[in-house]
Amino acid sequence: NMLDFVFAVDDSVTWHMMNLLKNRSHYSFLKVFGPKQISSIQSYGAGIYYNTLVPCNGRIIKYGVISTDTLIDDLLHWKTLYVAGRLQKPVKILTQNENSKLQAALVSNLKSAVTAAFLMLPESFSEEDLYMQIAGLSYSGDFRMVIGEDRSKVQNIVKPNVPHFQKLYSNILQDCPQVVYKHHLGRLEASVIDKSPEGQFTQLMALPRTLQQKITSLVDPPGKNRDVEEILLQVARDPDCGFVVHQGRPRSV
Repeated sequence: NMLDFVFAVDDSVTWHMMNLLKNRSHYSFLKVFGPKQISSIQSYGAGIYYNTLVPCNGRIIKYGVISTDTLIDDLLHWKTLYVAGRLQKPVKILTQNENSKLQAALVSNLKSAVTAAFLMLPESFSEEDLYMQIAGLSYSGDFRMVIGEDRSKVQNIVKPNVPHFQKLYSNILQDCPQVVYKHHLGRLEASVIDKSPEGQFTQLMALPRTLQQKITSLVDPPGKNRDVEEILLQVARDPDCGFVVHQGRPRSV
């Protein structure tokens, strides 16, 4: 398997300029256009530029380059959920500077993942159910049906890595009034979510902006132009609220 690296950089043009000098062979034919053009291409789609099939210390790796500002925007608002979705799963952070905005956005992304998972889960669930739902946020399958290729992919991510998910989400779950989290055991002891319209409305209002917009576009007929709060209140009263949230997610994988 290829190791997958992502580099968040403050100045993409300078980074590519230096990397072209050191590792020109890593790039496709696009290297002939220079760092400014590569950075311009990087800004499209999910805002990340990948070099793939790169030999490194006897392994084959790929690495993506994303601007720090684009990363923060995705973590906070789930514009594409491409990198934010990956960072909802256990990863190894090799080095990190003291960027307080990035630090806060990383935590916000995890909190949003828990909130979205709560909305899609039944009233009572297991700890593994929670991590399966979180890990599946950026996949396209319908997890109410628990079938298909995506389900297997998510199981393969979660089952061997439950301790890593526990470490990643322990602080957030400790602060969640919806669950009983036994810190000394490092796991959920009980999990019962408030599925009242009021409880679901509070969670819907805490979702990232892009997901809220996608939900409202699913529910609100063209031409009505109701405000987001009114539409989310309607969704909160819907017995299929969790399914509506599921349908609204950006699909990044």
